[in-house]
Order: sequence, then C-alpha cells, then structure tokens
Amino acid sequence: MVTVTTDRDGVAEVVVDRPPVNALPVAGWHRLAETITAVGADPATRVVVLRAEGRGFNAGVDIKEIQADPGHDALIGANRGCFAAFAAVYDCPVPVIAAVHGFCLGGGIGLAGNADLIVASDDATFGLPEVDRGALGAATHLSRLVPQHRARAMLYTSATATAAELHGYGSVLAVVPVAELRATALDLAARIAAKDPAVIRAAKESLNGIDLWDVKRSYRYEQGFTFELNLSGVAHRVRDTFGHRPAEPDAGQAGQG
Repeated sequence: MVTVTTDRDGVAEVVVDRPPVNALPVAGWHRLAETITAVGADPATRVVVLRAEGRGFNAGVDIKEIQADPGHDALIGANRGCFAAFAAVYDCPVPVIAAVHGFCLGGGIGLAGNADLIVASDDATFGLPEVDRGALGAATHLSRLVPQHRARAMLYTSATATAAELHGYGSVLAVVPVAELRATALDLAARIAAKDPAVIRAAKESLNGIDLWDVKRSYRYEQGFTFELNLSGVAHRVRDTFGHRPAEPDAGQAGQG
C-alpha cells in the first residue's frame, strides 16, 4: 500500500498504491504518516517525493470502511489518520514534493496542500467533494492551493480545478505530460538534494515558522464539523444517497479529508 525507496543522493520516493482509486483505509493513512515521519527522521534523507501509482494521486478516505462501521470508530480513526498524514508531510524536516496525476480529492488535497512543492500531470484535477459525502475538512489545505473565493466555490459546489489553473496561481510549479511526471519530480528533487542539507532543513523549518496560520489547528477545527454532522445523522443520510449520484472517481470509495 505504501512503499519507500531512497537513492544514494538522499532522495526518498514514497509511493502509494491501493487500487482501485487510492482511497485509503484508516490503517493506510497511519501507515503513510509513519512512513513519511520515519523517512524525514533519517539524517541521510535530503528530500521526499510523494507520488502514487494507478488511476490517480489520492481519492481520500475509504467511505466503505466508514459506512460498514455501526459506531464511530472508523470515522475517528480516519480523522486521526488523515491528521497524522497531513501533519507528517508538513512537519517533515526536509522538503516534500507531491507528484500529482489524475484525481487529487479529499485527503489528497490535504497531502498536496501541505507539501512544499507540487508538480502535476496535465490530466490532474484537484477538488474537495466533501459536501457530497456529508463531511468537511481540508479546506485549510485547499486554501493554500487556490484563492479564497475560488476555494469557497469549490467546496460549496464540489467543483474541481485543473493543474493548469493551479499553475496559474503559482501553487503548482510545473505541469507536464503524465509520462514525464515522475522524472520531473525526481529531477526537481535532485536539484534540492544537491544543496547543503543543513541549510535546506533550516529553510524548511524557517518557512513553517512564518506561515500565516497553523495548518494543524485549522484542520482540526474543520474536523469538529465532520463529527457534528455524523453525530446528528446528517452525514449518514448523505452517504446513503452517495451511490445514486454521479461521482468522481468511483462511487462508494472516493472520500473525505
């Protein structure tokens, strides 16, 4: 589900591969968080490339797992797992490059939004379909990718944005054909890895220190509304109708952040 390889130059490649759409279960989110944390803790690591195999980068939480739970353990686990994975990307002591292809939805926005750099394929789309899943979350991270009013429109309507649009905002560094995505990400990583590692680590810490808002506290605030919607029964009602409407990328599995 999550693998990692590190080359001799200190470029660590973390790859998610969970068919059919890279919608992660609770254990998968925690595994991703643990992997990125461990890689970042290794003094030999100079930069991390986060990417995925299959149809898209990430489709969020596995809603089937949440729907199958008669209580709230799966929901709590998913929220904690997403929080841990997003935080691991943000807190990683070295830069994290997200290489995004296909769909980047829900939790995928949390990962990409907390990354230091994003390169995307020309077929990549970004979105938060949370309101169609009876949930909220990752608007914190979407707001790092698009302007505020665009983020609001995307959240309210579940609309997606293209990689080209995000490149126009400056949040996506480069848009390339999908066949060139991995090579582009690794080339960028190599350029960073060639710098003095102590300076790069200091640069990452300094940039996090001057962020305008605390992304972890902001995201945790959002998660409170997801709990509220679930406890009130609203989320369950919305998810019950989810399979009866067109969904991207796969009804029943693409999920919340």
